[in-house]
Amino acid sequence: MLVDRIMKALQCPFLSRLPSNSLTKQAPSVIGMASQCPVMRHAMKYTKLATATGTDMPTMMKKCPFPHHKMGGSTVAGISSLVGGHAASSSPTKSPAAGCPVDSKKPDSSKSEKGSFKDGEGRETPFPYEQFWSDRIEAKKKDHTYRVFRNVERNAQTFPLAKVVKEGARAKQDIQVWCSNDYMGMSWHPKVQNVVKETVDKHGVGAGGTRNISGTSPLHNLLEADLAKLHQKEAALLFTSCYVANDTSLYTMARMLPGCHIYSDAGNHASMIQGIRTSGVPKHVFRHNDPQHLRTLLQQQPKSTPKIVAFETVYSMSGNIGPLSELLDVCEEFGALSFIDEVHAVGLYGDHGAGIGEREGELRRMDIITGTLGKAFGNIGGYIASSSKLIDMLRSYCSGFIFTTSLPPTVLAGARKAIEILSSEEGVMLRKRHQMNVSTLREMLYEAGIPVMRCPSHILPIKVGDPELVFRLSQQLLDEFGVYVQPINYPTVQRGMEMLRVAPTPHHTVHMMEYFVNSLVALWKKNGLELKQPHCTTCNKTLQRQHWMSNSNDLCAGADCDKYIQAVAAC
Repeated sequence: MLVDRIMKALQCPFLSRLPSNSLTKQAPSVIGMASQCPVMRHAMKYTKLATATGTDMPTMMKKCPFPHHKMGGSTVAGISSLVGGHAASSSPTKSPAAGCPVDSKKPDSSKSEKGSFKDGEGRETPFPYEQFWSDRIEAKKKDHTYRVFRNVERNAQTFPLAKVVKEGARAKQDIQVWCSNDYMGMSWHPKVQNVVKETVDKHGVGAGGTRNISGTSPLHNLLEADLAKLHQKEAALLFTSCYVANDTSLYTMARMLPGCHIYSDAGNHASMIQGIRTSGVPKHVFRHNDPQHLRTLLQQQPKSTPKIVAFETVYSMSGNIGPLSELLDVCEEFGALSFIDEVHAVGLYGDHGAGIGEREGELRRMDIITGTLGKAFGNIGGYIASSSKLIDMLRSYCSGFIFTTSLPPTVLAGARKAIEILSSEEGVMLRKRHQMNVSTLREMLYEAGIPVMRCPSHILPIKVGDPELVFRLSQQLLDEFGVYVQPINYPTVQRGMEMLRVAPTPHHTVHMMEYFVNSLVALWKKNGLELKQPHCTTCNKTLQRQHWMSNSNDLCAGADCDKYIQAVAAC
């Protein structure tokens, strides 16, 4: 077992520089160093699982940010001082960990060889916690991923207009909000406000305890029944957020199902990733929105093996919509449970606002649905809807449900009213107006040459691709034009994909859209950025609006593409 762990550790391009004749003596140090690396730690921990699931070490090593080819090879050069030895040859050699991100910190002269901290007189001191926190914050600021929270004062009468409170400023600045997840404006709907006020007078403001200890009320049961009906399921269960719902539900199911394997879309939200990771079960990541890759992974396990396939319908940053029907076909073919996050779809799609599943007529085939009360429904909280037996099991075993105070009556009443409104004819009209505004703004951005990413949902990502620049553009929009769009950077999106994420609502007017687009154009010019319409990646022609709006790939439509015509002619 020890030898196996050593061999796994030595597949790291840095640790592999250790001389093989000293492995036995230095084994604890080798394993110790490997355990500090997030990639190798995972590889060593799941050695048996990786073998069982067909995941080889080269695949795992691809995750290392410093692979072999960047090192010019990983030949054995000698034992470095990092493991307490001396070089095997007289020529100077680099540490086997040189360049490794885990071992890239500069040595701290205040630390002794055992890792303790000493003051100027050599006396041992406690760990410098505050300095450590400060260093971590400074690192975020240097790579421009430090987050600045805008102090936004919302107005219940003027949505989507608001005021921003700036530090040190006497007056509040009037702003337009273009990035809110209150997609349908339910948080300020007069009927929702009124029912919340009535509930305060009738029931107070707190839940009183956990669901098990005085924290369950008729309003909890009624809202869970509403959600089950909305999604055409037998039962539903409320959580304090959908992050908690995803995390604790996936963790609990995976831990309880014997020999469970989880298959996760590469674009999944952090809440699902967290639940999957902490469950410790074998995890397989399939390419984003790729049913065929999912099929390839699923067919490697017997049909009788418990399997959960986790994915989303609308992806919150890219705005992509998954191929729901095709993914469900694959799940059913291989006997896997489908676990589907509809957080950015509920209230926005379908005849009653049940999401993409309702729009596509697939609600009955979806095994497990999670959603939120905090976006289109304008309140706070999350939920899961499924069979009555699964919901009862989660109710009985999920620590994230059991050991926390339940949602307060005001939220429950407000959410019920929002669901009622969005399920009605008023909701149908709001969704039509919402989609019309999204289409209108998308075309305006296209015509202006702003690099809005094409996607089929209500989310309009404007790609910037630089963390410092995206922050500067957001700040200038706010300061110079009173337009608020929060910059999105790592780790919410991958490095190089930094963006301004725009979310129109049914309540933004054409005049607001014109002002917003003109503001962006002015700043694009001020910052020396190019304004250009999308081009075909095949023939490099400017994409016509109808092609850009309808085609998910950066290509002209068949017969209009020069290179496509040439290829056909050559056949």
